[in-house]
Amino acid sequence: MNTSSTYVFFHVEQLRHVVIELKTTKFDPRDAGQLGFYVALVEDRLRPPQHQPTVGMLLVADKNESVVRYALAGTTQPIAVSRYDLSPAEQAALPAEDALTRAVAPSSTTTPRNRQNPAEPLVTRWIRYVMSDVRLR
Repeated sequence: MNTSSTYVFFHVEQLRHVVIELKTTKFDPRDAGQLGFYVALVEDRLRPPQHQPTVGMLLVADKNESVVRYALAGTTQPIAVSRYDLSPAEQAALPAEDALTRAVAPSSTTTPRNRQNPAEPLVTRWIRYVMSDVRLR
């Protein structure tokens, strides 16, 4: 079962990319490292110099403030970790997990590289694609 989804948005008023990672699990310090990787990749590959720095947001099912503080202590990247709360009514209004999985499953026109693991988040497939094209400088 996939426990996370990662999204890249562009904030048109602030002229910055925003990387959002949603986790269905409790915060783990490795999550901060993974999000930091995504933010660094977007900074390097997508952000033009005139735009503001990329921001990372990690939304988790639960977190320990001390663990979050220590996990982010050494980073200079703008990254935030927050816990999401859904009321029972909001939870009931969400589509079932299998319906969402079917809705975002790759189509038959997907490239072979992306067909390797259809459950893999789209941004992870995109990063894998970009990284396959990265050449040592």
